[in-house]
Amino acid sequence: MNLDTANKWAEVLKALAHSTRLQIVAELLKGTKCVTDIQDILPASQANISQHLTVLRHAGIVSFTQDGSQRCYYVCRPKLASSVMALLAEGEPVMCKSKDDINREKHSAGGACCVR
Repeated sequence: MNLDTANKWAEVLKALAHSTRLQIVAELLKGTKCVTDIQDILPASQANISQHLTVLRHAGIVSFTQDGSQRCYYVCRPKLASSVMALLAEGEPVMCKSKDDINREKHSAGGACCVR
């Protein structure tokens, strides 16, 4: 992976790394909404929701259409957003490795895991 790709992916993950933004994305996956619709659902001010939508928009996760004076937001990368949400919802257990597991992996890989 090159640095540009890593930086782009990091921006997407950073944009999703906030509870309010995750809730906004979850609501927008259900359908297009304007800020006041989202405000009716989430316990946040209109200004705060707008700020979060700006972060999501700059990360390329949401976009909007203009309806008169209102902006109607939607998820413009629904497969990405729904896949990330599904992975988070799985609740995969944490994997713990023993020293023996690590030694077996080092042996099967033909070397040490760390260069000293």
